Amino acid sequence: MQVIGFSIEKIEAEKNIQEIKEVRVKYNTNIKKIAIEELNIGKKQEVLKVNFEFKIEYDPNIGSIFFSGHILILEDPKKAKSIVDEWEKEKSTTSQFSLQVINIVLVRANIKALIIAQELNLPPHIPLPRVTASNQKIDPPNNYIG
Repeated sequence: MQVIGFSIEKIEAEKNIQEIKEVRVKYNTNIKKIAIEELNIGKKQEVLKVNFEFKIEYDPNIGSIFFSGHILILEDPKKAKSIVDEWEKEKSTTSQFSLQVINIVLVRANIKALIIAQELNLPPHIPLPRVTASNQKIDPPNNYIG
């Protein structure tokens, strides 16, 4: 599986003014459609076009972020046909292919969503590293491994 294109076609983001005490985040990533599409990449080539949706909802309802778009994937023609046939038959996101696609969406969309959340002044939806003060005395490192 080789990803040759990732395109976001729609972005919706909103912030609802509320006092934030404790926030929970819900994710929803869906594959909406898988189809074979003919693409002209120097020569005519069949690729898999996977339409997706990605949504982040904050609870309580302080805001949400939504993306929809598609991924273009170069795959062996026989395997591509079997992936489309399986999708049409079961509409399942539990196959190995679907799991790989969802992971691609999560990696790419989470980064973009983090930037949008920052612009809207929403809390980050993924845990970020934090530096904390330590009461430990810092002597020459005895436990340093390097």
